[in-house]
Amino acid sequence: MVIVMEKVTRTDLRNYIMTILYQVNVYDKNKIEYDIKDVIKDVYPIDNEFIDEIVMGVINNKKDIDSIANRYLDGWKMDRLGNTDQAILRMAIYEMLYTDTPGVVVIDEAVRLAKSFSDNDVRKMINGVLDKIFHEGVKDEW
Repeated sequence: MVIVMEKVTRTDLRNYIMTILYQVNVYDKNKIEYDIKDVIKDVYPIDNEFIDEIVMGVINNKKDIDSIANRYLDGWKMDRLGNTDQAILRMAIYEMLYTDTPGVVVIDEAVRLAKSFSDNDVRKMINGVLDKIFHEGVKDEW
């Protein structure tokens, strides 16, 4: 018997990353201890470099990422957003600033996730924040 694995796209992987970051945020808010490798394995049991890079990058740079987000969140702060919205925004900001993924791809992927998991106002807010970060050259400051 031959087992054929479907190709997993970066879009699919971002869904898993969002879920992992959501879970981490819930654990952190509730002061629950966890091993990040276990959280990743619970969500996506196959080793994946992209998932590991983005998840660990967000965790290790969370303070800077939140600071940047707060700079562009008009009348809001990261801690006021829902866990899902925080996960999407953190993942997108990390990917935009710390990877070679084109900014327009990052924005498109984040908006796609927000369409599926957030309401329309939050989707617009995420789009606006990421658009400002992209167009104001924040990556060049980093």
